[in-house]
Amino acid sequence: QVQLVESGGGLVQPGGSLRLSCLASGFTFSRYEMSWYRQAPGKERELVAAITSGGSTNYADSMKGRFTISRDNAKNTVYLQMNSLKPEDTAVYYCNARRSILGHTIDYWGQGTQVTVAS
Repeated sequence: QVQLVESGGGLVQPGGSLRLSCLASGFTFSRYEMSWYRQAPGKERELVAAITSGGSTNYADSMKGRFTISRDNAKNTVYLQMNSLKPEDTAVYYCNARRSILGHTIDYWGQGTQVTVAS
């Protein structure tokens, strides 16, 4: 059974930091690209950051320099370190695992973790 379980969300003041974790199980974690997405109320889900199976990273422009994605294949876990948080970073953050095989894309999603940035 595939599971992606996010943790680490919560309430933080502007300028603060949080580290999100996503523990994966039920599939070969090391072979999947892992990403963090977020969805704010009334907005569409958007990509925050991604890390390939080889460790290459990609960030949305508004997160560059503030967020860092990393993975530990031995622990089947992907992390998102978020620094200098702003109120506009408030959203539900979702973990995603994706792999394309012969043109077919496999997508797994976590249940999300709430991040609220407020004073």
